[in-house]
Amino acid sequence: MLRKELFGGNSTHDQSDRLNKILSGTEITGDIVSDSNLLIEGEIIGNVSCSGKVIVGTSGKIKGNLVCVNAEVDGAMDGELTIENLLVLHSTARIKGDIQTLKLNIEEGAYFEGACVMKSPVSHSTMKTDFEFDE
Repeated sequence: MLRKELFGGNSTHDQSDRLNKILSGTEITGDIVSDSNLLIEGEIIGNVSCSGKVIVGTSGKIKGNLVCVNAEVDGAMDGELTIENLLVLHSTARIKGDIQTLKLNIEEGAYFEGACVMKSPVSHSTMKTDFEFDE
């Protein structure tokens, strides 16, 4: 019998409804790699890499680098953020580190210390990478 017949659903995973939770009071030392979305209410000392969305809750803390597709931060981060699409810093967010993202939304009251690089969407047909500055 196939896994799909035993547990229902199809064999391809829909990442949007799967959520890993690291609850308040939990401390993890080491790197985390996830294929599904991640909610962090505890503390992580290490790098986080996720092929989905990462939500750092108000009690959540990351001391390390974050790489993911989308992120929402209510808590604290100390490290570099590389977000493929959208980064949202809510009013309670505290960020110390450089940011690289396509889109950025910062609410009033959020704290950010570092440099920010806004990436442009990559479109091979419309983006010209060879250009020169006039001196």
